[in-house]
Amino acid sequence: MRLYSLSVLYKGDPKVHLLKAAYDVSTFNFFQRARLREFRPFTSQLIAERSALGSRASVKEQEYLCHVYVRSDGLAGVVIADNEYPQRVCFTLLDKVLEEFSRQVSKMDWPSGSPATIGYSALDGYLSKYQNPRDADPMTRVQAELDETKIILHNTMESLLERGEKLDDLVSKSEVLGAQSKAFYKTR
Repeated sequence: MRLYSLSVLYKGDPKVHLLKAAYDVSTFNFFQRARLREFRPFTSQLIAERSALGSRASVKEQEYLCHVYVRSDGLAGVVIADNEYPQRVCFTLLDKVLEEFSRQVSKMDWPSGSPATIGYSALDGYLSKYQNPRDADPMTRVQAELDETKIILHNTMESLLERGEKLDDLVSKSEVLGAQSKAFYKTR
């Protein structure tokens, strides 16, 4: 499970433009990085452009899953992740990032802003924090703990059943031994 890109965009009247972005290319080789440098901003802008105001969507693009949230004020966020990354965690991340971004960056700067002029530096921190959804999201953490508990409980039940079978075998053997000892006592 990986997050590859986290972008904040503004969907204005003429077109969508990138305000700020953070990328993780650590899992790609040198030659793939150049292709990804073009793919991520283009895909993010295209998906945000095709999404209606106030909507959320997930779009599969090649081996990636792109999650977009466009708020009614035109501020949009796009997360590019692999197919295994939980959708709910992506939208929680987008909610949090867009809310914080709108508090820290003036709405007047959105239509004319660019990555060089927008002073918002929290995207890299969010991208690294949310690489492991279990650590970043309480619901995912609880679900993982429940799954682990279920496995442990299942294993415990299996061993209890095995012990029960062994106890049944011991009881039947002791009954046989008791019957044999009674038979032996009577013959003496």
